[in-house]
Amino acid sequence: MTTAQTAPTADVAVIGAGVVGSAVARALSAHRLDVVLLDARADVGDGTSKANTAILHTGFDATPGTLEARLVAEGYHLLKDYADRTGIPYEPTGALLVAWDDEQLAALPGLKEKAGKNGYTEAGIVGPDEVYRQVPSLGPGALGGLSVPGESIICTWTTTLALATEAVRRGVRLLRSHRVESVTPGPDATVLHTDRGDVRARWVVNAAGLGGDVLDAMFGYDRFHLHPRRGELLVYDKQARPLVDRIVLPVPSKLGKGVLISPTIYGNVMLGPTAEDMTDRTDTSTTEDGYAFLLGHGRRIMPSLLQEEVTATYAGLRAAGDVSDYTVEVDAAQRYAVAGGIRSTGLTAGMAVAEHLLNLLGEAGLKLRERTDLPDPPRMPNIGEAFPRPYTDAGRVAADPAYGSVVCFCERVTRGEIRDALASTIPPRDMDGLRRRTRAMNGRCQGFYCGANVTGMLERALRTADEEGER
Repeated sequence: MTTAQTAPTADVAVIGAGVVGSAVARALSAHRLDVVLLDARADVGDGTSKANTAILHTGFDATPGTLEARLVAEGYHLLKDYADRTGIPYEPTGALLVAWDDEQLAALPGLKEKAGKNGYTEAGIVGPDEVYRQVPSLGPGALGGLSVPGESIICTWTTTLALATEAVRRGVRLLRSHRVESVTPGPDATVLHTDRGDVRARWVVNAAGLGGDVLDAMFGYDRFHLHPRRGELLVYDKQARPLVDRIVLPVPSKLGKGVLISPTIYGNVMLGPTAEDMTDRTDTSTTEDGYAFLLGHGRRIMPSLLQEEVTATYAGLRAAGDVSDYTVEVDAAQRYAVAGGIRSTGLTAGMAVAEHLLNLLGEAGLKLRERTDLPDPPRMPNIGEAFPRPYTDAGRVAADPAYGSVVCFCERVTRGEIRDALASTIPPRDMDGLRRRTRAMNGRCQGFYCGANVTGMLERALRTADEEGER
């Protein structure tokens, strides 16, 4: 095991390879710095970042004047531009908040005013006729709505992977399966004691998601406390997609945005999430109560959706805390920074959080010298249903028949796509990672047909990596 005395000293260690940590590592890598990105899990984006509602938010409903509101609004434009440059699939579907009772209807003018305070001026109040024109499949009883045309759906998996991939291609060292168990700050560097050995760094950035408050305490702080809020969701088959072509939102409550119905970038329809406060920071199980809760809400919002087949259920954990805003601060004396309490809006805000934190680090003494030798941004494989997939590209198939050899028929994933994922800059180390890169085994049969074949390809790639000492 590497000791603190023999470990190389990085300029900056970023703890947490979710969407925020990956964005921070990417931003740092644009400068002449030796950066290491650590994560306790076996893959990037395998924590809170992987399981959310995957919405690219305008920030219309954020609390005006907060850091979150500012960074979501900035991040919206940054991420849209980045998605265009890298091929992260997103669809500008728009959203509609639906009022089902007089109290919710009375709240719509305040939501429109809040949107204006946040710099979003395209929101508009609509009557019931327009509500049903936009979403004809809604259940009866809608009294009005707020139209938010700028909202989009996006691939959260590809977003985190693109940011981390660009960081690694710029020279960031990615250390997966490195859980930070304790820290020893020193006058010249901090030693991060992980379960795979020690890592030394002159500066440390805490982007540890749900573990952010635990890590913050290791540096002597007691400024925010997090607990997991479990959100269960139902994913309906692609045949349900004609029922809804935009995000259907409830009027928000104090627990969050509530139960929504949304198309997904993969061609499905999603119903959820629940909002259950938990103590176990690892419990992503789905429950009978959660299923019943979602069906009850779905029956009110869109009863016809419940006639469609459920392809999958899943649950994600988002960071809920006792501080109502993001905590993004730098301790110059300890050369320590934190991006904590970043809720599900962090998917949209991540790149803006990174820019904001980089400015704070520079002001605190981190020497930032911009590089002039940066490689082009990566072009990510498309796994979105609304855009051309490899099996539909006759020229690509003719040049490489592997792109015409479908392995997963539910999701139309080809042997060439799996091969490319296994040979990519950040290859998957388990089946979940391969799913997030290709959609293999994510369809209605959940791997019944293709499971053995896909798993065999992954296992052969992992054996080769072991033999070559790459894992």
